[in-house]
Amino acid sequence: MGNMDGKTVEELSTTECHQWYKKFMTECPSGQLTLYEFKQFFGLKNLSPAANKYVEQMFETFDFNKDGYIDFMEYVAALSLVLKGKVDQKLRWYFKLYDVDGNGCIDRAELLNIIKAIRAINRCNDTMSAEEFTDMVFDKIDTNGDGELSLEEFMEGVQKDEMLLETLTRSLDLTHIVRLIQNDGQNPLEAEQKAQAQQ
Repeated sequence: MGNMDGKTVEELSTTECHQWYKKFMTECPSGQLTLYEFKQFFGLKNLSPAANKYVEQMFETFDFNKDGYIDFMEYVAALSLVLKGKVDQKLRWYFKLYDVDGNGCIDRAELLNIIKAIRAINRCNDTMSAEEFTDMVFDKIDTNGDGELSLEEFMEGVQKDEMLLETLTRSLDLTHIVRLIQNDGQNPLEAEQKAQAQQ
């Protein structure tokens, strides 16, 4: 699964699909991932209320048919989007993820809560506080100054600003999850140590 850049879902190799399916069915024998299983699947434990809300929002955006479960096809579609989607596809998905109340705009409180949650989950120690980052985003891309980001402002503003684009992309970097799938659910470091011990 190494370099998957530029591939579409249709171009996934049989091996890649088999690895993803094996991981999915190992973690979720029923074939339908619940929110609880989703958290277990990605190793998300002891989350703060803000981080928990973010994970719930992420689950809802992956549950494309809104039946309360993520099935294997939704799982593949979600991973493909996050791992290999084009910039505008990812940005549309990020917007939907950040627009917690679903009103078509992202306000400061929504963005701040999401940034705090992402940092808690990814255990980031950024030099800029979540509040400073949120202020910077609004200063840069809230073109009409109404305190809310429309989809157009978000898409245009982020694509014009390399640093914002890089930060958002990094915040949803799931390469560690791909490594878990490749290593049959083992931590990559543990899998490497196990392989060295067998030599």
